Amino acid sequence: MRVRDLVREHLRNLSRTTHGGTAWKLGAIEDYSHNLNPFGPPPCLPDIIEEAVKDIGHYPDDSCAALKETIAEHHGLESNEVIIGTGSSEIIRNFPHVFLSPGDRALIPRPTFAEYAQQCNVAGARVMDLLLLDTEDFRIDTERLLHRITPTTKAVYICNPNNPTGRVEPRKKILEIVEECRRKDVMVFLDETLLGLVAGHEEISCASFAPSYDNLLVAESLTKTFAIPGIRIGYGISNSEVISHMDKVRMTWNVGVIEQDVAASLIREHQDHVIKASRILAEESRWVFERLKEIGFPIEQPSDSYFYFASLQTLRSNGADFQSRMESKGFMVRDCSSFGRPFEKYIRFCVKDRERDEAFVKAMSEVIESLGW
Repeated sequence: MRVRDLVREHLRNLSRTTHGGTAWKLGAIEDYSHNLNPFGPPPCLPDIIEEAVKDIGHYPDDSCAALKETIAEHHGLESNEVIIGTGSSEIIRNFPHVFLSPGDRALIPRPTFAEYAQQCNVAGARVMDLLLLDTEDFRIDTERLLHRITPTTKAVYICNPNNPTGRVEPRKKILEIVEECRRKDVMVFLDETLLGLVAGHEEISCASFAPSYDNLLVAESLTKTFAIPGIRIGYGISNSEVISHMDKVRMTWNVGVIEQDVAASLIREHQDHVIKASRILAEESRWVFERLKEIGFPIEQPSDSYFYFASLQTLRSNGADFQSRMESKGFMVRDCSSFGRPFEKYIRFCVKDRERDEAFVKAMSEVIESLGW
């Protein structure tokens, strides 16, 4: 008997997902492929970790009570409306295991973060794509989305800002979708893990509205906003009943003592670090856009966020080739072929601070010249 024959049938041909942010493996490469806070974590982070280390001799609080209280206070919620995860990736993983049965359908706009579909597939659900169109500026067409919902559709996924396109949808539009999905008995998974670094995010976020709905879960994370991908902290916000069901599939002691202490301290005392970064990134995004237009890079408008999704078709290049050429200049951009067709001719890149962005634009200019433009 082969091991393959013992594996659940729907998992036998399932591949691992591909993600960016791997430039650290290459040495002296400036990573523009990820979308972390480019200013790094607050300088006091080592002190916070050192203080937390003294408590590693006992099991972490499985309920994460203190951290939940901190998050609830930050968002103006009750602590039973919050669930803590090992990064938002755990919230993404657990959601379909609670709300999707094998054979149910999940409607996911594409391109978007690959883990949504991956974890739906792991749970045995069927993923239905809603292809985002360049003719619609890769924004969600509400009417088209709602039209795709069928009686077997049990969940809709929205990433805001969307990864990789960088498009931000307004709160009013998202809540209208949530309302319509509620009428159809459909859950909505809303990922806001990238939103904190968008200027004016307070007027866009739906997190504080989530407990008012019985079909909305909002995922948040400290990974991007505080640039701490190596410390896995995320959380979900919803009404208390949704949270209580999510808690049933959560791994016991899923978040360690150090992570809980670090997260509580950052959320409680260092939001100014994130707000300052979001303002700088908004300025840099406009600056990078203008410079790229000047050198002839095919880009139509400033991003809604702090990262760009750009087609290379007019340059007669593709993501893999352009990525390789940029690596030779000391920069990593994201080859978007992993998002599936027709995105093999797209790249994603972020913005950072002026000094690094000037060097990045110079490298882009040299690569464009090498392509014969």
